[in-house]
Amino acid sequence: MELSFKGKKILVAGGSRGIGRSIALGFAENGADVAVCARSAESLRAAEAELKRHGTKIFAMECDLGDETQVTRMVDAAGTALGGLDVLVNNASGLGANDDEDAWRTSIDVDLLGTARAIRSAIPYLEKSKGSILNISSISGMMASARSPAYAAVKAALINYTMSQGLALAAKQIRVNCIAPGSIEFPGGLWEERKTSEPALYHGILDGIPWGRLGAPEEIADVALFLSSDLARWITGQTIAVDGGQSLT
Repeated sequence: MELSFKGKKILVAGGSRGIGRSIALGFAENGADVAVCARSAESLRAAEAELKRHGTKIFAMECDLGDETQVTRMVDAAGTALGGLDVLVNNASGLGANDDEDAWRTSIDVDLLGTARAIRSAIPYLEKSKGSILNISSISGMMASARSPAYAAVKAALINYTMSQGLALAAKQIRVNCIAPGSIEFPGGLWEERKTSEPALYHGILDGIPWGRLGAPEEIADVALFLSSDLARWITGQTIAVDGGQSLT
């Protein structure tokens, strides 16, 4: 069955590169009007130009998701520009990979509070459309992580928050789900860089993936579109690992 999002209004927070970019493109390719935000003006403009090639309405806005005022302003601007919202995708990450104050602060402010802020701001729009919310977590949130404890702990909190919001917003007919990606490789991304800078780490991760390779952003986007479609109309509060079996090891 083919998916169509013609006439739907989608906001992808953190949509300028990698997974977020692929999700935004997937929606645009299937007929949706799409809004994206990011901190980097350069990558945001590149994503905007690419999205516009599909002929739907596109809105792009710089936003620091760690700043509550900017998040509220961005969601309202996207809702106004598109004429409403049907789907909110929370994808941004501060990638706080260490165990110091900066890593914890960045992970909490961007990954967790940025998601909560965007959801609060989007609820009035999503209540009208009986829309859905999709959070992007990580398989790191499902297991211990000595290498990136702050990142893993906050991603675990995001999985729990998805369940809580799925329960809280069910009465409003707003679905809330989550994807936990495994290690994803794309040009300019973390794992492409580490293939050169930390080859032992890269190949250690690769060896731990039963499927025999790292994932691609498009493979996350495919699941994102399914969870945001009517095919998933009775799914809420759930987290799906998309990782080639990586979390099984």
